[in-house]
Amino acid sequence: MQTSEQQRSLRPRIGIPVRLSSSESTDARVVEANELFDCIVELMRDAGAEPVLLDASFTDEAGPLAAELRSLNGVLLPGGGDLDPRLYGEEATDACYDVNPDQDRLDLAVVRGSLDAGLPTLGICRGHQLLNVVYGGTLIQDMYPSAVEHNGVTTADGGLSAWAWLDVELSPDSKVAGLYGSRDSVRIASGHHQAVARVGDGLVVTAVAEDGTVEALEDPQRWVASVQWHPEASQLPEEERLAPFKAFVEVCRTLRPVG
Repeated sequence: MQTSEQQRSLRPRIGIPVRLSSSESTDARVVEANELFDCIVELMRDAGAEPVLLDASFTDEAGPLAAELRSLNGVLLPGGGDLDPRLYGEEATDACYDVNPDQDRLDLAVVRGSLDAGLPTLGICRGHQLLNVVYGGTLIQDMYPSAVEHNGVTTADGGLSAWAWLDVELSPDSKVAGLYGSRDSVRIASGHHQAVARVGDGLVVTAVAEDGTVEALEDPQRWVASVQWHPEASQLPEEERLAPFKAFVEVCRTLRPVG
């Protein structure tokens, strides 16, 4: 029987579906999403996890994916391009970008398998929107301009900043608040043009922006949570950047003991 110290020396295995968009894309948003994916993998490793990359071969929920999920301690759903609006009963508008059926199939298989297996699951940006859709919710395909910027903004020298920076309040005792040391609020790096419209059945909102945009969700019946923002943004102080990932790794270690 392993001691608690031996268990803590083992790395929880966290499944992360890979990004399937071309690394040679000329769309800066796709390039950025691929770079952020690499950042997430690195942060999970620095946080004490063993990242397990789930590729396009893991789209059959009853096949290799089911076996792989049994070996995992948690799942993280990263950002990326837009989901196909047909997944939530709408036709795509011209504002949608990088809609990739293969990516949708992979991500949907992973999240459904993760939920069926009862794995702790954290969604980031696209992953946040994906969870909402899986729970039966819908998305705003392109956000109307508001007093709150949610994407990169024009700088004084005419350039475009990577992020819009917002302060959001976190619901007390929520899962996302727990990832941030039970803080009341957090400064976030926001970079998205879509958002949650109708909240999925069984999910509760745990953070909103000043304009009402849903910034965080969770399932109160199990450890499933998501954020619209990017905790992996490299412009954040290193400890603040790493903290929520370390907290999620500890959630996975506690709820799905290693070894």
